[in-house]
Amino acid sequence: MNEDCVGRQVVGIDLHRHRSVLVRMTESGERLGGVRINNDPYGIGRHRRASGGGVGGHLRLVLGSRSAGRAGRRSPSSASTRVKGFAYRRVKNDFLDAADLADLLRMGRLPESWIAPPELRELRELVRRRAKLVHLCTSLRCQVHAVLAGRGITIPVSDLFGVAGSKLLSQVKLPAALQYRLDSLLQLIESLDHHIT
Repeated sequence: MNEDCVGRQVVGIDLHRHRSVLVRMTESGERLGGVRINNDPYGIGRHRRASGGGVGGHLRLVLGSRSAGRAGRRSPSSASTRVKGFAYRRVKNDFLDAADLADLLRMGRLPESWIAPPELRELRELVRRRAKLVHLCTSLRCQVHAVLAGRGITIPVSDLFGVAGSKLLSQVKLPAALQYRLDSLLQLIESLDHHIT
């Protein structure tokens, strides 16, 4: 079949971290082909342009297809939400998943996730980054407590990293290796606190 005469197409994308599978089909459900590609903007764009139609898949592909003037829909991850219609298959592979996504998209049955506007996505990114830094800082603080507990040093203050606690930490005497570890941990905590602030 001449793909130039096909008309509007839909593309289902089973996206993974490094490689993805794209399956194209007509609005009537005829499968035009599938391909496994590396997740680079040029490869994805080339296959998206070939379809000239709707794209169902991951956020960055949907946003890219919208900016190029194509309809784009982001479906929730089928692994986490168990998109209805996938459970019937005994065989599971990336090409079948991408074909099912394209099929659901063309029938208007693909569940969609809300895509936040750019300014909100930016704020979300900052919140995620801060949460990650706080998690790292908490881990480092736990290591400081472990160093002191390992040497049997009691902590008579409620906040080891407050004013009184910092004074205690500056006076503690440890063997050279543990002192190095403690000093390193405290420097890292100070740096992370700066970034968090």
